[in-house]
Amino acid sequence: MIATAVAVPVVVALLVVVNVFGPGSEDTSGDDGGAVAEVDGQPVSPRDESPVEVDTPPITPEADAACPALMSQLPLEIAGETSRRVDSDSPYAYAWGDPAQVLVCGADVPAGFVVGGPQALGINGVTWFVDTTDPTVNVWTTVDRTVPVQISIPASTDGSVAIALSPVIAGAIPFTEPQPGG
Repeated sequence: MIATAVAVPVVVALLVVVNVFGPGSEDTSGDDGGAVAEVDGQPVSPRDESPVEVDTPPITPEADAACPALMSQLPLEIAGETSRRVDSDSPYAYAWGDPAQVLVCGADVPAGFVVGGPQALGINGVTWFVDTTDPTVNVWTTVDRTVPVQISIPASTDGSVAIALSPVIAGAIPFTEPQPGG
């Protein structure tokens, strides 16, 4: 009994020392202690954790009425991208990933939107207008919701975030007939 009472704390102490300092106390590798994450043997660069600067339109009474329902349902991770902090004048902005994919609830319908035009896509109960005029970013805007929702997606990525969010938007923001932008 006494041997067990002595052996258990000694084993626990050894486990702590090995886990904290490693199996050997000497470090001859020349490593300064900075760890680099690896995936499948390849080094992974650190993710940008700085807040995403988001320009937003003025908040309207319609946005104040509709956007909180959407914002409360947005996932922390979507399409393999985790959420990021946002620096914005509006509480109705959200971002995922690096490079950031940014959602703004309460956006304006784009001036180039034409009802039934070729850039309108129906996805999972939501009609989107996709503006591809900027070579660096594709801007997806809902055109059949009482309050438009806009997602800016880097042109180097696909629209999986907008596709995955379509059912969430359809459930949170009421439908309205699309109107031309302007």
